[in-house]
Amino acid sequence: MHSVVERELELKLVLSPERSIPVPARLAYRTDDPYAVHIIFHIGSDNPVKWTFARELLVEGVFRPCGHGDVRIWPTKAEGRSVILMALSSPDGDALLEAPSAVVSAWLERTLRVIPPGSETAALDIDDGIAGLLAHHPADGHGVWGPMTWDEFPDGDV
Repeated sequence: MHSVVERELELKLVLSPERSIPVPARLAYRTDDPYAVHIIFHIGSDNPVKWTFARELLVEGVFRPCGHGDVRIWPTKAEGRSVILMALSSPDGDALLEAPSAVVSAWLERTLRVIPPGSETAALDIDDGIAGLLAHHPADGHGVWGPMTWDEFPDGDV
């Protein structure tokens, strides 16, 4: 059985050094996708914006600048508060988001208790998934695809 660790929070979309707007968001971590974190931005539409990136990137970004390309994360201070900045880039545009460090850190700690670093692979149940794919169908005694010979593949491709 898989579980989800979620946290609603308010991020700030930084428009300029002097101006930002609040953005309601949800952090989500799913044990069936143990390497990733998901951020869903509620923008008042039926299609919220979703970003997914490595949990390890967010963990490191709490302490020091990291990432390159589409997602960059670093800690800093804003108005005397500890915050985490996330720079997100996509073909649709760029965004700089500010999140409260304490909230993100507490949520990350919860995810690390559920699936400790280094144990993500065990959570994936890869062996069970492969066994399921290769399992014999009880009715005919054959594998998932049934009995086949090499000459049944189109164009000889296997």
